Amino acid sequence: MIANLDSSLVDWSRAQFAMTAIYHWLFVPLTLGLGLIMSVMETCYYKTGKAFWKETAKFWQKLFGINFAVGVATGLILEFEFGTNWSNYSWFVGDIFGAPLAIEGILAFFMEATFIAVMFFGWEKVSKCAHLTSTWLTWLGASISAIWILVANAWMQYPAGMSFNPETVRNEMVDFAAVALSPFAINKFFHTMLSGLMLGGSFVVGVSAWYLLKGKNKKFALSSMKIGALTGLLSALLLVVTGDTSSKNVAKYQPMKLAAMEGLQNGGNGVELIGIGVLKPWQANVANDDAFYFKIAFPKMLSWLATGNTDAFVPGINDLIRGGYTTDKGAAPSVQEKISRGKAAIKALGEFRAAEKGSPAAATARAAMEKDFEYFGYGYLNNPEDIVPPVQLTFYSFHIMVILGFYFILLFIVLAWFGWKKKIENLRWLQWVALWSIPLAYIAGQAGWIVAEVGRQPWAIQDILPVTAAISKLPSASVVLTFFLFLALFTILLIAEVKIMTNAIKKGPDTEVDK
Repeated sequence: MIANLDSSLVDWSRAQFAMTAIYHWLFVPLTLGLGLIMSVMETCYYKTGKAFWKETAKFWQKLFGINFAVGVATGLILEFEFGTNWSNYSWFVGDIFGAPLAIEGILAFFMEATFIAVMFFGWEKVSKCAHLTSTWLTWLGASISAIWILVANAWMQYPAGMSFNPETVRNEMVDFAAVALSPFAINKFFHTMLSGLMLGGSFVVGVSAWYLLKGKNKKFALSSMKIGALTGLLSALLLVVTGDTSSKNVAKYQPMKLAAMEGLQNGGNGVELIGIGVLKPWQANVANDDAFYFKIAFPKMLSWLATGNTDAFVPGINDLIRGGYTTDKGAAPSVQEKISRGKAAIKALGEFRAAEKGSPAAATARAAMEKDFEYFGYGYLNNPEDIVPPVQLTFYSFHIMVILGFYFILLFIVLAWFGWKKKIENLRWLQWVALWSIPLAYIAGQAGWIVAEVGRQPWAIQDILPVTAAISKLPSASVVLTFFLFLALFTILLIAEVKIMTNAIKKGPDTEVDK
């Protein structure tokens, strides 16, 4: 690992990766959401044979294609950054992390590339059934792609199915099923997929509302709005379920992230859940009452959210640093003890590699390393406070995500109600609310990823490899240069996509089908 590390190199490398991920995530959820909605609309065409549904499906497929193309460009750069900026990470866990990404590239990407061509250019060249199949398979390919990327990400949050080989200083996969089917991987896929469907529903509803405000394509807008609102409502409701499961996984495997999400300084039994609050900057050993400028909380609900038991103990940030509280494995060790044992494991690894292969000294060093390997990553930390993520950013991101999630449930219920009453066409206030809710859906999705990724800092891989040990040895100036190059490139791509999509929306579908 890197000695005498330039802290600015870490900061700029993290900033570059975060910036790329943020831009990429502007495109992925809309791809997932529109993919399902356009498939449903083409299914309506297949069932009814009406030209109206054909033109409606083609319109949303056009927007899907524009968004898909730009998303691929940002996604490729994101994957390349693992090799350029995070080479120690790639070396240390490439045997495991690379497998799901390889499956994604070989299976999902080529599947998408094949069937998206048929979907766009095969309307008059293949049968209705074959074309409908290609549309559904395009969306399925995008979903499969998401599965394997999220499996890789979930493994970083909950490393499982691996064994460390001290001879190569690499982690090796020993159980593919444990990697692919971990509780984090399954829940992360469904939660992320549902968030994409909710955004897709919000996007379709908002664009449809724009047509109603302009008095154009009313039949098209109302029909699209019904499908978008139903998709959004079902996904938003299911997000509550997957969110609850996610909170329990985080509480069990990433307790520091949960504490940061709630700004919980000191834990206890029957801990309250913060509904709304203004959090003070985190400081060590500050009482809970001094952590907030003000708050509105629900008694005992965090204990229930974390464990299903309203009286259960939930550790706070200070508890996790000090240790000593009771867990399923006994008394929790302090972070200082973990750091000491981690440094012992790193030292033993060095002694193993220096010893003659097969010698008693090598065997002794290996046994010492394996005894403390679960704290290996802590050996690269210097202070117990290093394990505390950016608390305020995590706290506000989590609460913004939750508040917006319930906002969209309410919005889609209102839309469904007035849609059933056939009054949406005359409610301009509701149309404006639907239109301006599109950016809120993007904010909710971005906030969710901030919680997931910022909340687990300082870890590149939870408890095994901190970001300071995962970095490539590069001149920080080169990372700064590529940061601004990528920033300019992605911004140009985003502006181009927005312009192309808004032009396509202004043009609209074939106006004849509304008559």
